Amino acid sequence: MTSMTSYAYKEVSTERMFISVEIKSVNSRFLDLNIALPPFLGRLEQDIRARCANRMLRGKVDVYIRVKDFSPDTKVDVDLQAAKNYAEALKKIAEISSPGCEIPLSLIASQEGVLSVRQNCDADMYRSFIEPVFADALEEFCAGRKREGENLKKDILFQLSSLESCALIFKQAVPEAEAFFKNLIVSRFNELLGDKADEQRIMSETAAMLVKYTINEEVVRLFSHLEALKAEIEHNEAPGRKIDFLCQELNREINTIGSKNQTAKLGKTVIDAKNALENIREQSRNIE
Repeated sequence: MTSMTSYAYKEVSTERMFISVEIKSVNSRFLDLNIALPPFLGRLEQDIRARCANRMLRGKVDVYIRVKDFSPDTKVDVDLQAAKNYAEALKKIAEISSPGCEIPLSLIASQEGVLSVRQNCDADMYRSFIEPVFADALEEFCAGRKREGENLKKDILFQLSSLESCALIFKQAVPEAEAFFKNLIVSRFNELLGDKADEQRIMSETAAMLVKYTINEEVVRLFSHLEALKAEIEHNEAPGRKIDFLCQELNREINTIGSKNQTAKLGKTVIDAKNALENIREQSRNIE
């Protein structure tokens, strides 16, 4: 079981360049990959995207790769006209909000298009520097998802155990509920008809009442869904969607049991079961 949330950061600094790789993810119904690379390394995106997609199935994943090249081959171009235009625009703003304020040179230089860096576009050379850093970050990221997934699995199994305990109480209550309804009908017939109560009529009414209020079928389906849920948790590496589906089925059975309930004991058990189920559903939203 793997969590959809994780974070990893790796960086390497040499005399030639500085490289950092940051990977983070949050929950998502599908795999949503966002790869942010320096413009001159765009050709590396497809390979990075494929390697990420090979290691994860769901989640909104952001990958940021930053490169600072200290090589003397790096050239910086200045667009003087763009700098002049920005300076004039910023000066007009300053005259309105802060008359006499000096416009910092750094503010003008940081505007888009004023400075542009021409890098050595040897993608294979950059790949050789980036590859080990990205590989380390990806391994750390996936290991974090796995660790968190194991923690989620433990919690889900704990909640599942609580849900199974509730199901056992429901099962034990089936004969008690049937006896309760039978005695209720007999007592009402006796109150109304006394010795004239027809045994055949009593049996017929009891059967009709049991069809309406017995929870036996719901309990059978409840145990079946619980077995399927446990199998998904134990054996499926990416059970998130299947767990969500089974939780919907379990919720339906528990709601039906609650609507048929006539005793305070079962009412409390229904609440406990719904609480455990809601915790499972909440955790399932975090796993692949």
